[in-house]
Amino acid sequence: MNRLNLTALLGLSALLTACPQPAPPSALSDAVVVAGPALSATYQASFQGSWLISGLPAWLTASPSSGSGDVKTTFRINRSAGAPHTADQVRLSTPVKLGWQTPAGAAGSATLTVSADLYHLSGQVSVAAALGQALPTPAPLRVNAQPGPQPSAQGIIVKYKTDAAFAAALRGNGFSGTGLFRAQSLGLNSYSGRTLVVQPQFLQSRTPQSQILQAQNVQAQAQAQATALTALRADPNVEYAVPNAVLRAQNLPTQPGSGQALDVQAPYAPADQYAPLQYAYRLMGYGAVWRDMKTTPYLKPVTVAVIDTGVRFDHPDLAGRLWKSSEGALDLVTSDTFGPDTDPTDPGEAGVDGSHGTHVSGIIVAGEGTFASPCAGCSESGVVGAALTAPIKVLPVRAIDRFGNASESDVALAVNYAAGQPVTVQGVTYTNPHPAQVINLSLGGPISVAEAQPLCDAIADATQRGSLVVVAAGNGGGTQPYYPAACAGAVSVASVRPDVGGLPLHAEYSQSYPQVALAAYGGADPSNPTFNMNLMLGGKPVSDSVFSTSWDYQKNQPTYQFESGTSQATPQVSALVALLLSKGVVSTPAAALQRIEATATDLGVPGRDNDTGFGVINAAAALGAPAVSNVFTLSILGEASTFTPPLDNAGRFNAYLPDGAFQVLAGFDRSGNGLGGEVGEPGAKATVTLGPDQTAVDVGTLNVGP
Repeated sequence: MNRLNLTALLGLSALLTACPQPAPPSALSDAVVVAGPALSATYQASFQGSWLISGLPAWLTASPSSGSGDVKTTFRINRSAGAPHTADQVRLSTPVKLGWQTPAGAAGSATLTVSADLYHLSGQVSVAAALGQALPTPAPLRVNAQPGPQPSAQGIIVKYKTDAAFAAALRGNGFSGTGLFRAQSLGLNSYSGRTLVVQPQFLQSRTPQSQILQAQNVQAQAQAQATALTALRADPNVEYAVPNAVLRAQNLPTQPGSGQALDVQAPYAPADQYAPLQYAYRLMGYGAVWRDMKTTPYLKPVTVAVIDTGVRFDHPDLAGRLWKSSEGALDLVTSDTFGPDTDPTDPGEAGVDGSHGTHVSGIIVAGEGTFASPCAGCSESGVVGAALTAPIKVLPVRAIDRFGNASESDVALAVNYAAGQPVTVQGVTYTNPHPAQVINLSLGGPISVAEAQPLCDAIADATQRGSLVVVAAGNGGGTQPYYPAACAGAVSVASVRPDVGGLPLHAEYSQSYPQVALAAYGGADPSNPTFNMNLMLGGKPVSDSVFSTSWDYQKNQPTYQFESGTSQATPQVSALVALLLSKGVVSTPAAALQRIEATATDLGVPGRDNDTGFGVINAAAALGAPAVSNVFTLSILGEASTFTPPLDNAGRFNAYLPDGAFQVLAGFDRSGNGLGGEVGEPGAKATVTLGPDQTAVDVGTLNVGP
């Protein structure tokens, strides 16, 4: 029995094998590839020959993108690179080209239409809580509403020439005996002296035939009021008769919940020639800070040590803002012929134009106002630094040699010296007469923890002496910690760049690791420039980099330069620490750091994260600067993308977003940086995470409060 069954099965197998198999197609056809909410989608097709996928947009990759034989490729979706800033597109869809060629030489192409759904975030914004009123839910919200039409006058104000005529009107015998109007007690809104106010609904007009015409609607009221004005002005006993006009408040909207008018001052805009190119200050609220500085004294002197390539003391925009050679400036480089000595003038990096140390110093202390032109065609005002007119000075300490390198020992000595510890170099002992409250290190590298120990020891000693050491997080675009930024006690600063509308976005080059503490604007990557701030220089558009003081070594004259990196973000934090100390908001650098972290604008994952630490510094909030705007905004801030979805008349929004963690901010922008609902501003906040496992979230009602 078993043998017969086995024989029968073998016979069937032979029969199937003998049947002809379908040949692979000689061409590839158009197809639709649907990822839906997934992060990837696979396409496959039988084929003999070679094939190539091309025409991929930025949000789509194919792996592999070419091959021979059967086609099998996986499309990976980067929704952050494709979702529009307005968040109003439900899905991403694109045609890509699948080119093919057979062994016989036939060639052609097919179109693959790849689509991927975006994730849905919905909610509603209400100002009820902010206004302190029992408004219905959902409360209506007008965003940047324009004033409506002027309301109609509310009755007539009449003043009589004599007390007798006024008394006759009050007795109801007609206004001064004319008999044209009858003043009823309910109609007298108010009166004083010989003046009375009559509400429009109580104005009754009498024709010559004594027929009474009661105003029944707005048009009739207006007609009755015009008739009444004509008659009253013709009455010899009436001194004047005028419409009771409705006036509109000319101040900006009231501060929610206060019941008082919000005192909105104009943001301060320096008149220096290139100040409009320095967008980073505006995006961190310096228009409000500098306005405050013009009325509130920043009196306490502060020293920021910039350990770098040295500085050009002869740059006119830094005049009076640097401690000089006789005042503690020092060159500690032992690897070239320019140091060590007391002259940290930047000799220039071999083969590279510009002065890194001068650029960093200018971000902190470049002066406001004009100066004598240092050369033909040179600017007479240049740029400004964050300190503007505050008594903050940079102590230049040279530790980076002419080849762009800095030895650990030189940097460690520089940190010790800047903090006030005596150091001995080649038999000479140096003591800093101006110990720095803040030490700026726009340098670093991906060395090991063990290799970094001398640097970390120096930072620990400086911290013990009361200095705050602020260090660039690194520009490798990866996740390896850079030192000395990752040392315990150091403040590691990451970089953000402006996205559409100036909203902060983690810069692609900025290193990401657990020790990152804060972020500031360091500019766009020059190798992948963005132009979101619409900057123009010499009639040409320029990228979103950071503009500051520099030096032209070819012409040997001062200049200004765009640069990007965590080197540029770091002095933004150092400057803010110095300003908090100068204004007296806090008394120690450690307390300044706590305040900066508490007032920073969080991005992406709530709380501290590896990309931007506690968030992007907010100078206006940290320094308690006055309001310079009162514009309502709704913003969604992610780790890799930002969005500004529209609101309908009831304050509802529907946003279609990529995967990731997002901070939803709704509120009033008081700092003038274009982002409302930050710390110190009336606002509401929600945190959401979207992805294949959570494709839709409704955050409910965001009650904008003070």
